[in-house]
Amino acid sequence: MNALSSDTRLPHYQRLRDHLAEQIARNRWRPGEAIPTEAALSAQYHLSTGTVRKAIDMLVSDGVLERQQGRGTFVRRPQFQSSLFRFFRFQTASGERRVPQSRILSVEPVAAPSAVAQALGLAVDAAVIRIVRIRLLEVQPLLAEEIWLPRSRFEPLLKIDLSEQGPLLYPIYEEMCGQVVAYAEETLTAESVNEVHARLLQVEVNSPVVVIERLARDYAGTPLEWRRSRGHAEHFRYSVDIR
Repeated sequence: MNALSSDTRLPHYQRLRDHLAEQIARNRWRPGEAIPTEAALSAQYHLSTGTVRKAIDMLVSDGVLERQQGRGTFVRRPQFQSSLFRFFRFQTASGERRVPQSRILSVEPVAAPSAVAQALGLAVDAAVIRIVRIRLLEVQPLLAEEIWLPRSRFEPLLKIDLSEQGPLLYPIYEEMCGQVVAYAEETLTAESVNEVHARLLQVEVNSPVVVIERLARDYAGTPLEWRRSRGHAEHFRYSVDIR
């Protein structure tokens, strides 16, 4: 059990769960890649198969892993684009549902404001990267986004032109920085838009907007990104399945 670095007061299955999550966060196994079998993990860590299975069950329940019948257990790659359509009705004039285009306005190193530092678990004034972008549909701005990242993990982003890398940021985080977003927590609020964001969204100052705050984490639960997305209230919708 010396290979497991988590709190020895925890049960073995919890320690193995934490250890495997940390290994996945460090890219020991990539999204879409199979992890070793329960028998192999049992032999490696000198644990019973039941203990290993319980640890794997926890990671499956947490959405980190997924079992595929007859194939094995794989690192799950989450899909985040669907959250846009859960909260906003993005349609063209003809009624076609479309993913908005992305336009990067700025990428700059800054000192973390207190709210950003708190969200990312950093010290106030820690080095972070601030990205400002807008999402557009048929040249009409629909979302204005501020995105904050720990600079120590995302330094390579300051050396490339993000506007030439495609509309989705998470694949860029993975390819350029080795940082994989595993899951995120989102909070919705509403506010009257200030002058800066009114200009970005091309609406009147004090118009109502919906704000989605997202805190994205890696497979070990470490905060990777905090973003605030402000969107036209007229496009807002909320959809949830209740079973």
